[in-house]
Amino acid sequence: MIRQEPKIATGTVLLASPFMEDPNFKRSAVLITSHNRRGSMGFVFNKPFIHMAGAFTDSFPSLPSQIFRGGPVENNTLHFLHSAGDILDDSIPISPGIFWSGDFQKLRFLVKSGLITPNDIRYFMGYAGWDSGQLLEELQEQSWIAARMDPNYLFKVSPADVWQKMMASKGGHFPALAGIPENVSWN
Repeated sequence: MIRQEPKIATGTVLLASPFMEDPNFKRSAVLITSHNRRGSMGFVFNKPFIHMAGAFTDSFPSLPSQIFRGGPVENNTLHFLHSAGDILDDSIPISPGIFWSGDFQKLRFLVKSGLITPNDIRYFMGYAGWDSGQLLEELQEQSWIAARMDPNYLFKVSPADVWQKMMASKGGHFPALAGIPENVSWN
C-alpha cells in the first residue's frame, strides 16, 4: 500500500499525535498560518496562559481574553488571530472566517469601541515554526495528524476540548485515538 503524504497548506491544522511527548506540543492543535518552500509557521491555539490580554502592554485596552502559548519560537512576541478581517485593515486571510494580524492601531480602536469582542480574537505569545523540510519529516514520522480548520474550534470550543474534538471529528480510527488518555500510565 502506498502511503500518501498529507497536503499541508496555510489554514491546515496539525494535531499532535497522542503519543507525542514534547511538552511544547503534547495534545496541541496548531493552525498553520504560513507554509512555503522556506518553512512553516503557525500557532498552538489550545494552550492558554493564565494572563489576560492587555496585561503585557499599557498601550492596549484590557480585555477579558486569554493569551495562548503560540509556540516555543520567539515567545516574547505577541500575535493575534481574529474573525474581523472585513473591518481590520491589513488582515491576512488564513482560512474561511479566520485572519491573522492587521493594523494594530485600528485593532486598538476596534477593541475600545466594542466592534471586536473577546469572542472574535485570540492572542498568542510566540509561535511554532519549522525550517524547510522539517515539517515534512515530522509528518513522515507521524508526529502530526493533518486536519481541516473550522472557526468554531478557534473561537467557540473550549481550548481544553479542541484536540480531542478535532481528532474525533476525523472519523475512521481517529475517535479511538482521541480517547487515549493523555497519561497512558492512567490506563
